[in-house]
Amino acid sequence: MALTEKLERIASLVEQRLDALLAPEPVPMGQARLIEAMRYAALGGGKRLRPFLVIESARLFGVAEEEALEASAALECVHCYSLVHDDLPSMDDDAMRRGRATAHIAFGEATAILAGDALLTLAFDILSRPSTHPDGSVRATLVGLLAQAAGVHGMVGGQALDLAAEGQSLGPMEVAKMQEMKTGALFAFACHAGAVLGRADAVAQGALAAYASAFGQAFQLADDLLDAQGDAATMGKAAAKDEGRGKATLVALLGIDAARARLKALVDDAEAALAPFGAKAVTLKEAARFIVSRRA
Repeated sequence: MALTEKLERIASLVEQRLDALLAPEPVPMGQARLIEAMRYAALGGGKRLRPFLVIESARLFGVAEEEALEASAALECVHCYSLVHDDLPSMDDDAMRRGRATAHIAFGEATAILAGDALLTLAFDILSRPSTHPDGSVRATLVGLLAQAAGVHGMVGGQALDLAAEGQSLGPMEVAKMQEMKTGALFAFACHAGAVLGRADAVAQGALAAYASAFGQAFQLADDLLDAQGDAATMGKAAAKDEGRGKATLVALLGIDAARARLKALVDDAEAALAPFGAKAVTLKEAARFIVSRRA
């Protein structure tokens, strides 16, 4: 099966699980609108790449995909919440996401903020359930790891650094650190979660951590290249935003050609990190190469 088919199949599984987790309920109108906004933000689009990495990392250790699906859905809830909040006028001020109006345009700012809040807390609700894993210690580990990845020392902290850096002169190391937190933290959690579900040893966890680090850096660099050179209609969101807002990116610092060379080197690093897993890691290697070719 080609990687695109694998991605689509996992995306469909995650979509179905999120649809069930966010099923409409007989609740008062205000809550019903909130759930509608949550569904709008979480369903109907996205590559589901982070859940894909959870499932494929767990597969290395013999974990069936259905046994990794709950943790995958929890991670996607956090990712979708972050997109809702990133799109707000007080953040990136985007009107389009995944080819349609952003949540705050469709539902208003207040409801969008609440929908993001609710998706974030739902993620930890999901991880705490026995359906995620029968062992409470595994569930507690996942909760702690996701809290760290999403919080002040991870994604949210990276977003704060990103906002503070607008119009400032940062060096490559500072930009890389910011992006490691803002974007890389959830990719790191995805691979770490798969290892935890598979009860991997320290060597295997270290190899996956190295893979996730290179993967996350490559993903952000590819995203910045798309922003600089991509087409809004193809991407389903606005292009050329970073330059307009004076955002600090490696593309702006290095230039297009050097950024592309760095992207290739990062993908090579990601593939090399998977050497301990041999042929079992072929899909994860393909996922790293996919980053270079993506157009949205």
